[in-house]
Amino acid sequence: MHGCIGVFFCRKKLHVLSSSVSAGPCSDTLVAPLYASSFLASSRYNFLYSANFAKLYGSSGWSPSPRDRQPWLQIDLQKKYRIVAIATQGTFNSYDWVTKYTLLYGDRPDAWTPYVMKGGNMTLPGNWNYYQVKRNVFHYPFTAKHLRFLPMGWNTENSGKIGVRLEVYGCPYDSYVLHFEGDDMAAYTFPRLQFRSLRDNIALNFKTLERDGVLLHSDGQQGDVFTLELKRGRLYLHISLGSSTVLQTNGMTTMMVGNLLDTQHWHYVTVKRYGREVNLTLDSQTETAVLNGEFNYLDLDNQFYIGGVIEKDAPHLPGKPNFRGCLENVFINGVNIVAMAQNREPDIRLAPGKMYHTCRDLLWKPMTFAGPNNYLQVPGFYRKPRLAVKFKFRSWDYTGLLMFTRFADDLGALELGLSEGQVNITLFQHGKKKLRFAAGYRLNDGYWHTVDLAARDNLLTVTIDEDEGSPLKITNPFIVKTGDRYFFGGCPKSNNTARCVTKLNTFHGCMQQIFIDDEPVDIDVMLQRRWGRYTELLLGTCGITDRCTPNPCEHEGRCIQSWNDFLCVCENTGYKGEVCHNSVYRESCEAYRLNGKYWSGNYTIDPDLSGPLKPFTVFCKMKPNKAWTVIEHNRIDSTKVSGSTVDQPYIGEVQYVNASWDEVTALANTSKECEQWIEFSCYKSRLLNTPNGRPYSYWIGQNNESHEYWGGAFPESKMCGCAINQTCTDSRFLCNCDADYRQWYSDKGYLMFRDHLPVRKVVVGDTNRTGSEAQFSLGPLLCQGDRNIWNTIAITKPTYLTFPTFKPGPSADITFHFRTYRTNGVFVENADDHHRNFIRVELNSTHEVVFVFMVGDGIQNVTLRSPRPLNDNEWHYVEAEINVKMARLKVDFLPQAILKFPGQTYVALQFTQPFLVGAANHTLRPYLGCLRGLRLNGLPLDLEGKVDEKMGIRRNCTGACLNASVPCRNGGQCIDGYADYSCDCNNTAFDGFYCHKDIGAYFEVGAWLRYDMRKEPISEDAWWANYWIDPHWHNYSLGYNDSTDDIEFSFSTMQTPAVLLYISSFYKDYIAVLLQKDGTCYSCTPLHNSPGLVGCISGVRYNIFAPLKTYFRPNVTNPPVTTQGYVVESNCGAFPPINGYVPWEVDPWWTGLFIIATTIAMLFFILYGLYIYMYRYKGSYITNEPKILESPSSSKPLTEPLHKEKNLQDIQEELASD
Repeated sequence: MHGCIGVFFCRKKLHVLSSSVSAGPCSDTLVAPLYASSFLASSRYNFLYSANFAKLYGSSGWSPSPRDRQPWLQIDLQKKYRIVAIATQGTFNSYDWVTKYTLLYGDRPDAWTPYVMKGGNMTLPGNWNYYQVKRNVFHYPFTAKHLRFLPMGWNTENSGKIGVRLEVYGCPYDSYVLHFEGDDMAAYTFPRLQFRSLRDNIALNFKTLERDGVLLHSDGQQGDVFTLELKRGRLYLHISLGSSTVLQTNGMTTMMVGNLLDTQHWHYVTVKRYGREVNLTLDSQTETAVLNGEFNYLDLDNQFYIGGVIEKDAPHLPGKPNFRGCLENVFINGVNIVAMAQNREPDIRLAPGKMYHTCRDLLWKPMTFAGPNNYLQVPGFYRKPRLAVKFKFRSWDYTGLLMFTRFADDLGALELGLSEGQVNITLFQHGKKKLRFAAGYRLNDGYWHTVDLAARDNLLTVTIDEDEGSPLKITNPFIVKTGDRYFFGGCPKSNNTARCVTKLNTFHGCMQQIFIDDEPVDIDVMLQRRWGRYTELLLGTCGITDRCTPNPCEHEGRCIQSWNDFLCVCENTGYKGEVCHNSVYRESCEAYRLNGKYWSGNYTIDPDLSGPLKPFTVFCKMKPNKAWTVIEHNRIDSTKVSGSTVDQPYIGEVQYVNASWDEVTALANTSKECEQWIEFSCYKSRLLNTPNGRPYSYWIGQNNESHEYWGGAFPESKMCGCAINQTCTDSRFLCNCDADYRQWYSDKGYLMFRDHLPVRKVVVGDTNRTGSEAQFSLGPLLCQGDRNIWNTIAITKPTYLTFPTFKPGPSADITFHFRTYRTNGVFVENADDHHRNFIRVELNSTHEVVFVFMVGDGIQNVTLRSPRPLNDNEWHYVEAEINVKMARLKVDFLPQAILKFPGQTYVALQFTQPFLVGAANHTLRPYLGCLRGLRLNGLPLDLEGKVDEKMGIRRNCTGACLNASVPCRNGGQCIDGYADYSCDCNNTAFDGFYCHKDIGAYFEVGAWLRYDMRKEPISEDAWWANYWIDPHWHNYSLGYNDSTDDIEFSFSTMQTPAVLLYISSFYKDYIAVLLQKDGTCYSCTPLHNSPGLVGCISGVRYNIFAPLKTYFRPNVTNPPVTTQGYVVESNCGAFPPINGYVPWEVDPWWTGLFIIATTIAMLFFILYGLYIYMYRYKGSYITNEPKILESPSSSKPLTEPLHKEKNLQDIQEELASD
């Protein structure tokens, strides 16, 4: 900010907003202006591929020698810059490009810091061809003067090799530095000796080798404190805006970020405060907090300490050492304190002694063991009788080889290994049993640890972390003669002439300060003179990162990490999954009931599922059609109150059992109905002071709002239940207690407005008069139903619903149910402004649901294929989840589809656009169908709140079939397309768009048609076995003991008698429908030699079998139909035409000629009327005669199961007489 805050006065000589960063956008090209002398490389392929040709868009590029095992390209920027991005290309017009690389940076060319991406990955993505530019923008800017480019992968096709051209983007950076040794400090004296601010912006950079130290400190007389310190390698901010003994509030708030900050790398800190809201940022990690207490201003006295506190009789803060290391550009509300110290401003006070304005780094030259086959081989003094090895290491791994050496004269070997957090010492002796001992404890904690080993004949001593008071001593008999080679971190996989053999894994971590026989190992000299070898090491840097800070495990899961990955332990958290994201409990008692839990008892529920609220235990009272949730509290028994007034009332807080206030409120919000009994008993104590007075007593509910109505009354009515029932003791008042009688009365009833519940506090205010007394009680909270489970809409037009942007954090899950007949469509989508980050769940085909996302490394997807169609208009459950470990998709009870991510993956779930339901952006691939129960990270979305009939969004699952212009006829099933509909006529004897077209046949003399329903009978055991697999199966199982049958058809003839229909079984059962001489029909035993039908019959259906439709509209190659004689198709004039809309694309007669259509329709009606008047008879028969017969034009679907009933009375058939 410009200027000063509060009484922080500005003067021209102060370095206000010193130009540590240049104004304007930070996007200057830093490599292009450099001379050739600024480039250095480990080797070159030839002169044409020298390091100085590695400029973006150049005519060549840098390529190292093929013999270079660990190539690097180094750039000297000549001065310090703030760097924000890097861009790479391959070598011009070649097959040479780098596919991945590591970038090191630093202030000097012999001390490096690796750039670590989010997720802990040090490998940046590179190019895929030689000409396109791959730009990587750093997730936090850093400062550096020197850069080192390490190729980690490259193109090998078509004889390709390493090749790179690059550019770095940034802006100039002015550095003001102070070096602290732990016994010095700087203090800034405030103008007018005081500091008061509402808003603060404090920034600094630091680097150190120490784990503890005070960076900034100041305090005030009113209890205000500001302290920024390192503690065990972590950064802590302690801040208080003041504490109050009167209000009994402690204003101190502590925030923590980062870990392993003792790496001698620059770290960038910013503290921003406005009132009680604080953001603490370290590098790219930001923590946010709201400060404790009730104050908003920071009031500090006298001065601000930098680097520690040194005063008379106080060399440091109690229990807090001063800082040792470098501080750079310390800004306090725009004032650069370090610049003022360099200019010796009078407001700056320095500790006695000399202060250095440059960093005096201790260069221990650490090295990083980062590869699967890494090792370091160094020489030793041969055949000495004493062995001494000392080194420092840090790692997260449980096991790994630290050091191995083989003794001279084949006397054995010595192995130091890391195992279960201890250093294991194993001594191998020729022809003897090996000796094994352990030292140390929890040495795989990521911090530096020292191992000091000394051995001579019959004595070996190991000291861990220079704790000389408790060294490990081994006095077994053995002989020591040192070998000439020592291996650290692993053994060579090839050219292993020293016979380095171990069963331990390779070590992953950092080492430094290696001493062999009390002599330091200079890695640079050793490699220059080729005295040693190494593979897969990063020299001059420690690239360890803490993957458990911040904790990637949600819901207080415990994080365990190794060098390149982490594991979440979710035990006893109530959650499961790779990052403890998914709740193991149901969201409500209703959800348990719907999942088959029908017995009452204690259940643990989680109303927001994967959300932040913890699960809690409730009592579920299960009913046949609903489940009640019961939560008790501390006010079940009556609470007596006396001595309270309106101005100083008694406040009875309600503490619910096993649940916090937020958790109980979440339960009420997700329930369909809630109620809570409340009772107020009074003896000369008024309640609401109705009808117009100020209430003496009231209750506080959800959202901390006061409510002036009592149990049994309407919300905000200022009444009690007796006023609603007209039973109040005194009709002048609206509550019994408001009559103010000297006898006991009570007002009681249920509070039933869910949005006001649960009750949080009961306030009683009229018990201070002589003889006044009151008592109240509150019943348990009772809730039933779950309105989110059945929160349902139908989308009937191409449109979409918009909700606020989804902000999931490190993990995201989306769950919902869908139901549709459509073959594809997008369920949900959320994206950023440029669609570079998005997630989408869609129905890709009739059998596939796809979870598509781009949240880091390109577009990826998880596809789940179902063996059955998903567009069957049945409800299907979908669950999509993504986190840093994997992406997962689950549909119904099918095996889930999983895409696992490699270690060190970062997932950027950062969206800016509204969350879309029903289509992708710009209504692409719209979804038509039903959705219900949509949740994002456990939090439900109110779909029904977006209902808009004009937009095609309906409440409940209702589509075009609900208000069809023409219903499906003759038992046809309506197939809802939600925007339109169609009729399924497969199980009917009819055809056409509405199943309205009759299919009939004309039979001449001697003609007949036979339909074979089954080739052989089915046993009863097989019948029941198939019934449990498919309840509709018995519709197809004719041939064995069917007790109920449906038959319908239409016919017209002028000849009697005639056999209309005959059905036989494999036994003696049969059905026959005859036309007698007098024109009446009977279902009876057929007469021998009865003449067949001469005429027309149509719409023939026996249960689900339609013989005529099978014959004239076959859907199989060889239909089971046999005919004899002349049988020709005819509609027999059975039904009038349907006057309804038929889509033109499925109407073969559509011509668009209105006059011709009208003429044909009039002619058809005239002919039809004459035909019906003269000839038509129509019948419908059913063998189970007590049932009510239905017309064949009924729209009842034929797919309803025909239930098999046993022990029915035999049906007596009456034979027709001639």
